[in-house]
Amino acid sequence: MKMVILIIQVLVSIGLIATVLLQSGKSAGISGAIGGAAQSFFGKKKGMDELLSKITMGLAGAFIIFTLLLSVI
Repeated sequence: MKMVILIIQVLVSIGLIATVLLQSGKSAGISGAIGGAAQSFFGKKKGMDELLSKITMGLAGAFIIFTLLLSVI
C-alpha cells in the first residue's frame, strides 16, 4: 500500500512541476509594463492560464494529501 501511494505521489509531483513550468509568469517592473501593453494590444490566452491554474491547485492539494498519508503510514 505504501509503495502505491509513493508512486502516485511521484506522478503527482511530476505533474505539478510540469503545470507550474507551463504557466506564464506574472511580469513586474518596466519590462512587465511594456509586455503588458503588448498583451493588451494583441490579446492573451486567458483560457489556458486559468485551466493550468486550476490543474496546479488540484495537483498541489493531491500532493499535500499524499504526503500526509505517507507520513501517517
